[in-house]
Amino acid sequence: MALINPHINFNGNAEEAFNFYKSVFGGDFTRIIRMKDLSNPEFPIDEKDANKIMHIALPIGKNILMANDVPESMGPVNENENRSKIAISAASREEADQLFKGLSAGGTIEMPIADSPWGSYFAMFRDKYGIEWMIDYDPKYKGQI
Repeated sequence: MALINPHINFNGNAEEAFNFYKSVFGGDFTRIIRMKDLSNPEFPIDEKDANKIMHIALPIGKNILMANDVPESMGPVNENENRSKIAISAASREEADQLFKGLSAGGTIEMPIADSPWGSYFAMFRDKYGIEWMIDYDPKYKGQI
């Protein structure tokens, strides 16, 4: 079965955001490539973009959260646009609480973590980097959806 791996664009703070995500999820980056690592005469990299992230990857369970910084020459990413959310199916209420507490720190909570009308333990929020998350624990599925 194929895995779905979310990919996020940032305006120059991908490394900072991913260090934050690493502090919440644990683990190690499988890859960090900076813009300067791929520079060549055919595709020169502006010096102000040289240390920005071309690709970063953090394994989370069987999935990989990936991101990059968008070079200034391509224009800014609207970090407050209405975009898709990253959904996490937690394996327990305790894990859901831990992830909610960590990821929502400094962010904006849309729905605090609580028992939902549809029977799961659920939260929805935007983290301090503008990324939207949903955390769900359903005791019938225990993180398997």
